[in-house]
Amino acid sequence: MSRTFGEREALRSVDLEVAAGECVALLGPNGSGKSTLLRIACGRDRPTAGTVEFDGEPMAEDDVRVRVRVAVVGDALSCYPDLTARQHLELVAVAHDVPAVRIDALLREQRLTGHADSLPGALSSGQLQALLLASALLRPRDLLVLDEPEQRLDPRARGRLADVLRAESDKGVAVLFATHQPELARAAHRVIALDDGAVVADGSPDEVLTVADA
Repeated sequence: MSRTFGEREALRSVDLEVAAGECVALLGPNGSGKSTLLRIACGRDRPTAGTVEFDGEPMAEDDVRVRVRVAVVGDALSCYPDLTARQHLELVAVAHDVPAVRIDALLREQRLTGHADSLPGALSSGQLQALLLASALLRPRDLLVLDEPEQRLDPRARGRLADVLRAESDKGVAVLFATHQPELARAAHRVIALDDGAVVADGSPDEVLTVADA
């Protein structure tokens, strides 16, 4: 698939498949096409040329099948300013018919227990990022898409994030994430390096990161 914006080619002939239980990391500098690829992968954008399928069917964000099976961790600005951290998770639980009993566990895992009754404006940027991750992990999902989820997280939280990504793929979830951190990319089964909208490397973390370091 390819994606152009006016005369600019954001993605050039990218061919990608992510299997159930596979964790794939996208690496590349700013402007390399990572975020565009993720938006297309979760149905929030469409390629200019080529096709995108989810479980053998065309991908579209407004497809109910996609809405209930694809979870996305994007921008912290998507939080509702008048809902507390707990209320955000309660809303997700109701929307996806998930037992609310999981909320306390996720707040604890994301180190948000002491901030459960705080509004987004009172949370640090790292805590907002943790809330977005908790919201995605609360809902059902067969595909988890994350755009630089390590942003704003401290080193210990990034380490926990790597464990979360590995656990998701172990449960059979297809995981696709973009990152600037080679350390986080090592949590993936496969790393794809993008540059100027094109794939320049595709292989195991050791293969791709060794080339990138050379």
